[in-house]
Amino acid sequence: MPPPVFRFAPSPNGYLHLGHAYSALLNFDLARQGQGKFLLRIEDIDATRCRPEFEAAIYEDLGWLGISWEMPVRRQSEHFSKYREAVEKLSGLGRSGLGLIYPAFESRAEIARLVTGRETDATADEPWPRDPDGAQLYPGVAKSLSAEAHRQLIEQGVPYALRLDMAAALTQVSDLSWVEHGAGPNGETGIVPARPEAWGDVILARKETPTSYHLSVVIDDALQGITDVVRGEDLFWSTSVHRLLQSLLGVSQPAYRHHRLVLDSAGQKLSKSTRSTALRELRREGATPADIRSLVGLP
Repeated sequence: MPPPVFRFAPSPNGYLHLGHAYSALLNFDLARQGQGKFLLRIEDIDATRCRPEFEAAIYEDLGWLGISWEMPVRRQSEHFSKYREAVEKLSGLGRSGLGLIYPAFESRAEIARLVTGRETDATADEPWPRDPDGAQLYPGVAKSLSAEAHRQLIEQGVPYALRLDMAAALTQVSDLSWVEHGAGPNGETGIVPARPEAWGDVILARKETPTSYHLSVVIDDALQGITDVVRGEDLFWSTSVHRLLQSLLGVSQPAYRHHRLVLDSAGQKLSKSTRSTALRELRREGATPADIRSLVGLP
């Protein structure tokens, strides 16, 4: 059996906090226990929020924790061509014409207005469906436009998102599931059936950015040979979308281990904007790497 390969993949859009420390340390510990590899990946596709000083702080904080990683570090912004290739492949799959990808031109505000209109319609007998994160599902308006209408809007410079036609995509696969070594929000473990339809027509890329979290993480994990994805349980149901994309693109499927979240005093998920749990702030107050391990519940 080849050695296991783990990864920690932060976004440089703020300073690392205790939740990041727990995930990074857990991945690093598991890699050492399995005599495997630990990789660091910088997920910097959001050019408006990611900043060099935050990336530099990631390296500094992880080094201070005693974590080392394989070189070179993969930075997503340097691999946009790989994500474009995946979009092109999905565009050529499935039904004729646009394949499994189509452009949608509505802003978030416009989508909210569309959904509100449908919910208040006299014939509506239940609320508009939402995805596992609580966001309203895209109504699919752009799918009714002709290919010529899509082309004209794109040529006019109208902003757009490239969405996966979920209904069409599901006809290309069957019996999706994943191996879960951790647990989901309700204790789900073992062989977990994937439910990508719960996410609706997810965004896979945008006009200005040729990828999204869902797409880039699938491509990167496959290209880097990741065997074990260890991450927070808030991403548990995102795995359904990842399993669908892995199957459509014909790439490898890692095993998954979703772990508990480190919460604040109010029981909420930690935020990069909360200074009290930021590693840099705790270091200034005199905390040691051993203190951090104790705070997040690691030996």
